[in-house]
Amino acid sequence: MYLFTSESVSEGHPDKVADQISDAILDDFLRQDPASRVACETFVSTGLAVVGGEVTSHDAYVDIQGVVRRTIRRIGYTKGEYHFDADSCAVISALHEQSADIARGVDRDGDDQGAGDQGMMFGYACNETPEFMPLPLTLAHMTLIELSRIRREENSPMPYLRPDAKCQFTVAYDDDHTPHHIHTLVLSTQHDPDVSQARIREDVETILLPRVKARLSADNAALFKYGMILHVNPTGQFVIGGPHGDTGLTGRKIIVDTYGGRGAHGGGAFSGKDPSKVDRSAAYAARYIAKNMAAAGVADEILIQISYAIGVAKPVSIFVNTFGTSHTGMSDGEIAETVGRIFDLRPAAIVAKFGLTNPIYEPTAAYGHMGRDPFVKEVELIRDGRPVRKQVQFFGWELLDSVDRCRAAFNLKG
Repeated sequence: MYLFTSESVSEGHPDKVADQISDAILDDFLRQDPASRVACETFVSTGLAVVGGEVTSHDAYVDIQGVVRRTIRRIGYTKGEYHFDADSCAVISALHEQSADIARGVDRDGDDQGAGDQGMMFGYACNETPEFMPLPLTLAHMTLIELSRIRREENSPMPYLRPDAKCQFTVAYDDDHTPHHIHTLVLSTQHDPDVSQARIREDVETILLPRVKARLSADNAALFKYGMILHVNPTGQFVIGGPHGDTGLTGRKIIVDTYGGRGAHGGGAFSGKDPSKVDRSAAYAARYIAKNMAAAGVADEILIQISYAIGVAKPVSIFVNTFGTSHTGMSDGEIAETVGRIFDLRPAAIVAKFGLTNPIYEPTAAYGHMGRDPFVKEVELIRDGRPVRKQVQFFGWELLDSVDRCRAAFNLKG
């Protein structure tokens, strides 16, 4: 038996505040001009939000101050006692135009649009959960999503909650890599000063965790029964939090954003980047391929790497690791060659496949970019100065619409 741990953080964590501001700004540019090129970084601290980076757009005008304050308000920083709130924090913008040298490789028409940078991107999937994600990370995300729901409820049963929180699950696995039980949960949640730690712990056990278990499959919910170790606010108090407690910066939670340490990560952050940056778009494509292949039965666990050269459309390489779980009778190298034949991994094709020029990014910036439920929502776009309503796909890289194609390519039965 062995242990594996993953963590998540809430939308009120300072790094996630920064990610959400960056993606909200990206969305506002794309809402007005789908050809916008955006690389937006955000820094937050006590009473301060600084936005910087490179932007090129033909006709978009974004009210940076308004977007920043709207995002902070939505997250829940609305009180002066937090020392960081939507109405009183200072907002500084240092955005400038994208480098002409980078634009030269990207601004090509049609399918030959080059990658916005060199680099390697990874996608991962496994069959531990219905979302084809590692169980420890799924548990951590679910727990903090439920905690956020409780905080926002009218007449909340935990009315002392504040926006910042962190959660860490350790799962015990059998040697055949099957989850055996939940070993440890560490939960740190920001709170008002007039609540006891005993009350918080009791509420976690009697209010929060039953709601989390209710969202799990029966098999995974049963993993809690073996006497889990529980640490709630192990420092003894968590009143000072958010950007007042620690600075936040875009791109510092890339493992939370992806696979909780189970799947590899190429190192490039996602938030604030338009889809010409393959750091983002190719990582989504790699996840899509891995998830559909796992769902098709190609393997129980799959890691895919795609690499690019700046300004070049086709990938430099495709790598596949099935960790000895393949059901195809093919080597991992042969599987990789098949992936290259059946999936178009040129940046323009990826953008078209998932509708990545639409304003779909702010919801990705908390609780993970992978393993989320895809949904369609009507959004308002600005075209020729006029508002236009459009149905837009969110989290399209999580759709399982290539399962049959994968089964056919690898001669697998349904």
